[in-house]
Amino acid sequence: MATEEPPFTVTLAKGDFEIRDYPALVVADVSVSGDRKQAASKGFRLLAGYIFGGNGANDRIAMTAPVIQEAAGGAKIAMTAPVLQSGGEGQWRIRFIMPHGSTLETLPQPNNPKVHLHAIAPTRMAVVRFSGLARQDSIAAKTDALTRFIESEHRHAIGPPALAQYDPPWTLWFLRRNEVMIPIAP
Repeated sequence: MATEEPPFTVTLAKGDFEIRDYPALVVADVSVSGDRKQAASKGFRLLAGYIFGGNGANDRIAMTAPVIQEAAGGAKIAMTAPVLQSGGEGQWRIRFIMPHGSTLETLPQPNNPKVHLHAIAPTRMAVVRFSGLARQDSIAAKTDALTRFIESEHRHAIGPPALAQYDPPWTLWFLRRNEVMIPIAP
């Protein structure tokens, strides 16, 4: 069965680069510390606990993709599924996008005080897709390429880059789908 992904409209596509418009979304997020990989693992476990019944109603909530990771304390990024990640070592925010139709009023409250629910405003994102393992060198190269793409399109970044990862860890490395995303001005 396919994992739900947030809807978006592609307003520009050039090779592996796209500019996408995302609607308002509801996300669950946590702030965790460690290097990028440690933080992604810690954050994923906390959020998985929430969607697998660790909430006031003991309800299971469908898993979505991607998981999003960004540096905590930086500008907010309006997308949370895939897993999105940005920044360096230190504090990270890991986000799951809640299934379509979810609202802050209809979602059960998390049992863990580290898990927070938020509504995210509609956002325009510049995105570059890549496959394989999301290693720091490939993330840096894709971020640099995406920054150059944004400049070539005379657009302006309004937040930091984030890493979105779509696949479970048992997916073969060469089949993994990743994206670097940067919010841009409309």
